[in-house]
Amino acid sequence: MPSPPAKGLPIKLARFFPFLRWPRPTLSSLQRDAWAGITVGLVLIPQAIAYATLAGMPPQTGLYAALLPSVIGILWGSSPLLGVGPVALTSLLVFGSLSSLAAPTSAQWVALAIWLSLYAGAIQFLLGAFRLGQIASLVSQPVITGFVNAAALLIIASQVPALLGLPELAGGDVAAAIGHAKAQPAAMAITAAFGAAALVLLLVLKRIAPKFPGILFVTVLGIGASWAFDYAGHGGAIVGTIVAGVPPLLLPPAIPFDSHRELWPAALILALVSFTEAMSSCRTIARRRHERWDENQELMGQGMAKITSGLVGAFPVSGSFSRSALNLYAGAASAWSTLFAALCVLASLLFLTDVIQFLPRSVLAAMIVVPVFGLLDFSSLRRLLSVSKDDGAIALVTFAVTLLSVPRLHWGVFAGVGLTMVSFLYRRSHPRIIEVARHEDGTLRDRSRFDLPPLAPDVLAVRMDSALNFLTAAGLERFILDRTRANRGIRRVLFCAGSVNDIDASGVDTLEALRETLFGEGVELYLSAVKKQVWDVLDRAGVITDLGSDHVFATDREAMLAVAAAEAV
Repeated sequence: MPSPPAKGLPIKLARFFPFLRWPRPTLSSLQRDAWAGITVGLVLIPQAIAYATLAGMPPQTGLYAALLPSVIGILWGSSPLLGVGPVALTSLLVFGSLSSLAAPTSAQWVALAIWLSLYAGAIQFLLGAFRLGQIASLVSQPVITGFVNAAALLIIASQVPALLGLPELAGGDVAAAIGHAKAQPAAMAITAAFGAAALVLLLVLKRIAPKFPGILFVTVLGIGASWAFDYAGHGGAIVGTIVAGVPPLLLPPAIPFDSHRELWPAALILALVSFTEAMSSCRTIARRRHERWDENQELMGQGMAKITSGLVGAFPVSGSFSRSALNLYAGAASAWSTLFAALCVLASLLFLTDVIQFLPRSVLAAMIVVPVFGLLDFSSLRRLLSVSKDDGAIALVTFAVTLLSVPRLHWGVFAGVGLTMVSFLYRRSHPRIIEVARHEDGTLRDRSRFDLPPLAPDVLAVRMDSALNFLTAAGLERFILDRTRANRGIRRVLFCAGSVNDIDASGVDTLEALRETLFGEGVELYLSAVKKQVWDVLDRAGVITDLGSDHVFATDREAMLAVAAAEAV
């Protein structure tokens, strides 16, 4: 293991420069990091190019996004082995966000992608800087489940033409596509052969040798076969010319203000979804290494990585689950492994672009499709439906809206988040309110569930498992008044407040109004087991004084003893 960091590091300095807290490397740890970093870097090179094509960007921008942004993300993040760079889900969101605004790979498209990366990065950075990482939880698990399954289907569908040599169905003109295929049967045949071979080989390697770097092997094999069989000369599409050299840092290009407004909602969704994706990797790494990670610091690191990606002319990046897992498997000891991976990407930009250009696009398509197969998980949709019909419905609506809103995929997430909020408010406004009575174990339990007699013939004991606030107060008041008016023999109402953790002004007003209404009908209100935070609010509002000390019991047991004593009299 690497040695610990130097003691006495100023806390404020470490907060702004978290990489200063990295453990000092040793020769042994550097060897492990070098091996893991080179392994990840060699896989990252073809993946970065593949995800650039998925995002509609020029191929070299994938390498740009995998170079400096990955270094910035790991320097200012909190998870040392997180693989930052181009990922499938974020790339698809980029493509969906820009499809209605420009033509893929055009200068306008690249300019919009740069601004999208800057905006999404700024949102993430500000959320982290203001310690608002919990906002990312707005994109709930049902929303993520529905969106990821829909996105996976769309990614696979988008790669079928490139994989099998079929022309793009632009505008849905099937007849024109068929005519194009008939006009170039040889090109279609060789493309389909390369694509199918790459797909089968990747699937077989994943099954029989899951730890083998199949993507790297298929990349080398694909480039060699493309050169040997003159793939491009027979009409097959290849990556083509890749601009060599280190990406320059540039100011973002000017775009119309209307385009900026179009990007803002997409940037918000991209920031939340990509961070949710990164969080799953961070949690996995933290559990495996028994380490803690800071979601707010990670937000800042992810945000800075996106901003850097925009400044080098690339598209938004995120945390990659597959490359993070590979980093762990390869034995990485620290964040230094990412620096070695970045060196591999740099070497490819400087020396390998003339070789990479022969890589068939059908092979790239296979490299996109195979990892995305792992995102398809319809069993999770069934499980959500069995666990909670509400959550299952949210996932299904997100899934359906995402598919129907193509290319503006972010509307699927908006729909899911909106439905989540509606479901949340509905659940909170309909809390569990029950009548309780003495159980044989001496506690107050649900009277109807356990078929219990009332505490006393003239007593109604009520418990609400929720905060007493503007959402729940009316329901509690209605529950109590309905039962006291249905049974005129009730003369005492005991509100067991032990399960009430919070109360607001609406809750206070409701208790005061309830006391007055019950008193006017000849019924007295009692409280028991009031928690300190609720007691403090009621005391400041004068409710405790108005009720009187003889109407407030410290525990439910005291309340039951008082009821028994009153019956004995």
